[in-house]
Amino acid sequence: MRRRVIVSGRVQGVGYRAATLRQARARGVAGWVRNRPDGTVEAVFEGDPEAVAALVAWCEQGPRMALVDRVEVVEEPDEGLAGFEVR
Repeated sequence: MRRRVIVSGRVQGVGYRAATLRQARARGVAGWVRNRPDGTVEAVFEGDPEAVAALVAWCEQGPRMALVDRVEVVEEPDEGLAGFEVR
């Protein structure tokens, strides 16, 4: 299962990428996370459907200092990613 998320709100400069990395690795989810120039955070998650769904749900709140306004979720075909990284 693969999902791409775009997270809007106060999500840059609050440890969102580092927290996403920890959450993804703890769940065994592959993919990546990065800041975008428009102030949003973009991430791709691949893995077990339950683990990916849990990570997408976590994104709706994020780390303690984040204030998430919106999470856009797009279903995509798997690419066979391995590991998780901050870009």
